[in-house]
Amino acid sequence: MHSRDARGHADWGSFASLRDNDRVTSATTPTTTTAVSQAWFERARAVTPGGVNSPVRAFTAVGGTPRFITSASGAWLTDADGNDYVDLICSWGPMLLGHAHPDVQAAVAGAVARGTSYGTPTEPEVELAEEIVARTPVERVRFVSSGTEATMSAIRLARGATGRDLVVKFAGCYHGHVDPLLAEAGSGVATLAVPGTSGVPATAAAETLVLPYNDREAVRAAFATHGPRIACLITEASPGNMGVVPPAPGFNAFLAETCRAHGALFISDEVMTGFRATAQGGWGLDGAVEGWTPDLMTFGKVMGGGFPAAAFGGRADLMAHLAPEGPVYQAGTLSGNPVATTAGLATLRLATAEVYAHLDATAHTIRAAVSEHLQVAGVPHVVQVAGTMFSVFFRDGAVRDFAEASRQDTAAYAAFFHSMLDQGVYLPPSAYEAWFVSAAHDDRAVQTIIDALPAAALAAATAGGY
Repeated sequence: MHSRDARGHADWGSFASLRDNDRVTSATTPTTTTAVSQAWFERARAVTPGGVNSPVRAFTAVGGTPRFITSASGAWLTDADGNDYVDLICSWGPMLLGHAHPDVQAAVAGAVARGTSYGTPTEPEVELAEEIVARTPVERVRFVSSGTEATMSAIRLARGATGRDLVVKFAGCYHGHVDPLLAEAGSGVATLAVPGTSGVPATAAAETLVLPYNDREAVRAAFATHGPRIACLITEASPGNMGVVPPAPGFNAFLAETCRAHGALFISDEVMTGFRATAQGGWGLDGAVEGWTPDLMTFGKVMGGGFPAAAFGGRADLMAHLAPEGPVYQAGTLSGNPVATTAGLATLRLATAEVYAHLDATAHTIRAAVSEHLQVAGVPHVVQVAGTMFSVFFRDGAVRDFAEASRQDTAAYAAFFHSMLDQGVYLPPSAYEAWFVSAAHDDRAVQTIIDALPAAALAAATAGGY
C-alpha cells in the first residue's frame, strides 16, 4: 500500500500529534446523537423527493441519517441535535473564508438593507465582473444564478457562435444537470449510480460525445471523425466531481489547441475550481503558466460567497453574440442579484495571497495526516491534489479517469466517513467528491481532524478487510 499526491511524490508529513502515544483511540471517541435530524429527515421525505434538494445530501452512498445543519461559524457546523463538526465540505467549495465571515456578513447586511432584488443593472455586478476579469483570461462576463445555468448558457453561446451542434465532454466530469451533459457525469450521478440520461430526450443525448478523461488519442479520434460538427469541448479545469483527478501535464493545452485547429470552442468549467484551486482558479495551475487560454469559462461557488450566483465569460468577440448585442438569447430575473454579487465581491476582495497560502498549508497538513493513518492501518489509498482542493481514493495507484475512480472501496470510505462524523468531522458523504478547507480552519480544527483519524482508519481497514 502506498500514497502519492498529484505531484507524484510521497505526501506523508511528520507531526508530533501523529505519534502513537498521542493518538486517540475509538474507546475515547464520543458518538454524536441524531434523533432531531432523523425527525426532520422524516418530515422532509414526506414533502421532498428523497428528503433533500440535492441528491448527495441524502447520505445514500454512505448510509445513515443526514445531518440537518442549523448554523455555521468559521470552520464549524452545528446540527439540529447540537453536535459540532469541523467542516471539510465548505458548502461544496464556496466558503473559502469560512462560514459567517464578519466582513462578508456586514457587506451582505448593507446590501439587504438597500433592497434584495431590483430587476435592473446594479453597481455590485459591474464591480464583481471587473474582479473576475482581472483574475482570469476572460474579457466579458455574464451573470446567472447557478453553475448549471452557466454551462447551459456557455454551450448555447458556443453553438450560436459556431453554427454547429455537437458537444464533447468527458466521463466523470459534472457540468450541472443540463440535458446533454448528464451522460456519464460525476458528482451525484456517480455517487448514486443512476442512469445519467434518464428523462433526457434521445435527440439531446445524441448531440453529446463522451470520451475517457486524460485520453489524447480518444480526443484526436473524435475530432478526426466529427470535427466539422463539433461546436465545443467542455471539461472541468481540474475535475473534482469524480474525486479530484488532475489533468495530465499539458492535457488542457492540448485540448485548447485541438479545438482551435478544428474551429471548435474550448470551454473550461471552473464552477468548482474558480478562485478555489488558486486565486486564478484551475487556469492558474496550467494555462497561466503555459500561455494558453480557453475560449469560454464558467464560474460559480466562491464567486457567490455562499449565495446563488454563477457566471460565464470569454473573449469579447464571442460574448458579443449574446443578446442584446447579438442573436443568442439568455436572460434571468435574478441574474446579477445585488445581494449575491455583493457577497461574491466581498469574498474575492478578502481572498488575498495570505489566504491562499493558509489554504495550501492547511490542506497539506490534513492530506499528510490522512495518508499517514491510512498507511499505518494498511488501507490502500491515494491522495490527489488540484491546488487547495484534494480527495482521497480508497484504492492503490493514481486515478487518471472515471473508470479508475470507480474502482475504489466505497464500503471502506463509508466506514471512514461515519467514524469521522461520529468524532465531529464532516466529510463529503460520497467517495466521489473533493474535500475543501477554508481560511478559518485553525489549529483547533485541524487537530480535531487529526485526533479522529486513528479510529477512522481502523474502521476503514475493518470494513475493507485489510
